[in-house]
Amino acid sequence: MKSLKLIFLLLITLTYEYSYASEKDKLFQEQSMLSVLYVQTSTEFAANNIQTFNNASKALDMALKDKTWTAALEQKDNFISKDPAIIIDVDETVLDNSSFQSRTILSGLSYPNGWAKWVNESKATAVEGVYEFLHYANESNVKIFYVTNRLESFREPTIRNLKSLGLPFDDSLNSLIMREDEDVRDKTKRRKNIAENYRIVLLLGDQLTDFISTKEAYVYHSDRKKLANKYSDMWGSKWFMITNPTYGRWELSIYDEMPKSEEEAIQKRKETLNP
Repeated sequence: MKSLKLIFLLLITLTYEYSYASEKDKLFQEQSMLSVLYVQTSTEFAANNIQTFNNASKALDMALKDKTWTAALEQKDNFISKDPAIIIDVDETVLDNSSFQSRTILSGLSYPNGWAKWVNESKATAVEGVYEFLHYANESNVKIFYVTNRLESFREPTIRNLKSLGLPFDDSLNSLIMREDEDVRDKTKRRKNIAENYRIVLLLGDQLTDFISTKEAYVYHSDRKKLANKYSDMWGSKWFMITNPTYGRWELSIYDEMPKSEEEAIQKRKETLNP
C-alpha cells in the first residue's frame, strides 16, 4: 500500500501536468468525452440515479423507525435521542456539473481552469432523483447537511444554485459545510462535528471519501477496490453511492508513477485492463 504522502504528491503533480499539457494537447481532456456524454445523454445513467434515491427514501423510512440506526463511522455513543440528519455531497450527487466538464473538453483546459467561473454562474442542474429525495427527507423532519469540498469562497453562488433548483435549504442552520482549507479534503472531522448534535441516518455521495477517511481511500486500485467488500453491509442500506464516471480518485489510483504524457497515461490504462 502506497503512502498517503505519495498519493497527495501524485494528485498535485498530475493536476499541474494535465493543466499545462492540455494547453498544448486537447487529448488530455478529450479522453473523458464518452464519460461526459454518458452522463449527459444516457437514460441508463439517469435511471440508476433515480433508482439510488428511491432506495435511499425507503432506507430513510427504516432509519426513522430504528433509534439505534446510524450511518456514520464517526458516530459512537449517546445518539439515540438526537434528531435525525442526512449528510449528502454536493458535486455530482446533488449538482450536475457535466456542463463544466464539457467546457474543459472543448477548451482543452482541465480543472481548476474555469471552475470558479462555472460555480459563480450557479447554473448546475440537479442530479436525477435528488429533488424528490431531498424533499421527502425534509418533509420527514430530517435535517439535511450538504457537506462539500467546494471552498468556503464559493458559499454564496452554491447556495444560490441549490435554491434556484428548489432544493430544501435551512437558512437558520449551517446546512452547507464547505472546505475552509484548500489542502484538506478529508470530510471525517465535518461528519464528526455533525454527529455531536444529530443522529446521522444516511450518507450519500459519489466518492469514497464521502463515506470514509482520505487515509483509507487514498490507495492504489488493487487495495482500493477491496473497500467495496469491506463495507458491503453499508452500501444500499445506509450508504448510497452515485456513480461518477467523469473524474475522481478511481482514475488516479491506477497510476503507480505519474504519466509524463497522454500517450504514457493511455499505455498505463491499457496495462491496467483485465482482459
